[in-house]
Amino acid sequence: MVQAPVQKLTLVEFLRLPETKPAQEYIDGQIIQKPMPQGKHSAIQGELVSAINEVVKSRRIARAFPELRCTFGGRSTVPDIAVFLWNRIPRDHNGEVANTFPIAPDWTIEILSPDQSQTKVTKNILHCLRHETAMGWLIDPDEQTLFVYRPKQEPEVWDRPDEIVPVPSFAHELQVSVQELFAWLLE
Repeated sequence: MVQAPVQKLTLVEFLRLPETKPAQEYIDGQIIQKPMPQGKHSAIQGELVSAINEVVKSRRIARAFPELRCTFGGRSTVPDIAVFLWNRIPRDHNGEVANTFPIAPDWTIEILSPDQSQTKVTKNILHCLRHETAMGWLIDPDEQTLFVYRPKQEPEVWDRPDEIVPVPSFAHELQVSVQELFAWLLE
């Protein structure tokens, strides 16, 4: 039996498709479905967006966005949390937040879901770092571990409860320990 070749879409064609829930991502010419977020993922995501915005949004330093499509460098991905410096947030002609973000976030955060490929998520973080993202986090709720990625540096592992996790310099006032990060699962 002869199979027809798989037709690859261009990035422009992909961006014309209707959005789906959960989101689809465009990586290396392929459409990849993100897994549906589950309880642990959602709990950490919601609390972390609020904690980041409490520190940086009110002072117009930066803003954290959950599940925001970012299209740059030939890919279109949807980080669990994308944080942008205030002056880099795309705006429309009214000065409001734009609907499309054609740039890499300044800080990208991914929260591993059950059955999600850590390799795929890590590749997305590394793609961001190659496009001027200052820091990437990969949070593994099941292992209660945080992996921190910075451009051209070895990844760091944070898993001791008392450790204060590193954040980008623009968010230096955000002080969260490993224990506090995962305590959000108990609330």
